[in-house]
Amino acid sequence: MLQLQDIAITFNEGTPDEKKALQSIKLELKKGDFVTIIGSNGAGKSTLMNVISGNLTPDVGEISINNKQVTHLPEYKRSAFIGRVFQDPMAGTAPSMTIEENLAMAYARNKKRKLRRGVTAKRKVLFREYLETLNLGLEDRLTAKVGLLSGGERQALSLLMATFTDPDILLLDEHTAALDPSRAELITQLTYDIVEKFDLTTLMVTHNMQQALDLGNRLFMMDKGQVIFDVEGQEKQALTIEKLLHEFQRIRGEQFESDKAVLG
Repeated sequence: MLQLQDIAITFNEGTPDEKKALQSIKLELKKGDFVTIIGSNGAGKSTLMNVISGNLTPDVGEISINNKQVTHLPEYKRSAFIGRVFQDPMAGTAPSMTIEENLAMAYARNKKRKLRRGVTAKRKVLFREYLETLNLGLEDRLTAKVGLLSGGERQALSLLMATFTDPDILLLDEHTAALDPSRAELITQLTYDIVEKFDLTTLMVTHNMQQALDLGNRLFMMDKGQVIFDVEGQEKQALTIEKLLHEFQRIRGEQFESDKAVLG
């Protein structure tokens, strides 16, 4: 479903601030893989997500999604088959528009553009059905402005908008990090339920090692623009935070620097 071949990108090349953000990334994800990605700040996690989504173009390498070559396809065209949820609950929705208007925009993401009403009676029924799965009562607030929702409600809506057109790839970029613990737990559970229900191929960046261990069938550890550890299946299930830290120290010969990842 997703192939990255020798992806590399360097920021500020040839200057004192030069940084190799990604180095020779080779990845292959099967349909339905749910990959959690951990690493300290600056490891290249968000850069990887931006390259997959089309927000950044790699200096070298090739990207294929569902057997389609997309390396130079712009972000707005990739949005037809990529769903993404960001860390900021304000980023994935239009606050001045209603819930049903936001859903109508997301619904049209992978459809041919025409001059027609975005919110029809038939679509309202569909939107209510999807919103009911969140168990937040949003199905009774279709005409409410999204800017009036709480952070957790907006993030739940963003997750729904990113997934209900059945994207080939779902990208979750620390999508629970800005929420309080109870709302983060809610969104984590919703993520698990939605990904499992629709068998979505998913990459989720997180600073929380326990969350990375609890979710998904595969885990990447990144450092200095490289994937230094890739584990899946029963081997992943047997991991603990202590074992992950030990692996980092074994591979890099130094301690993992982010307490947030351990304590999150």
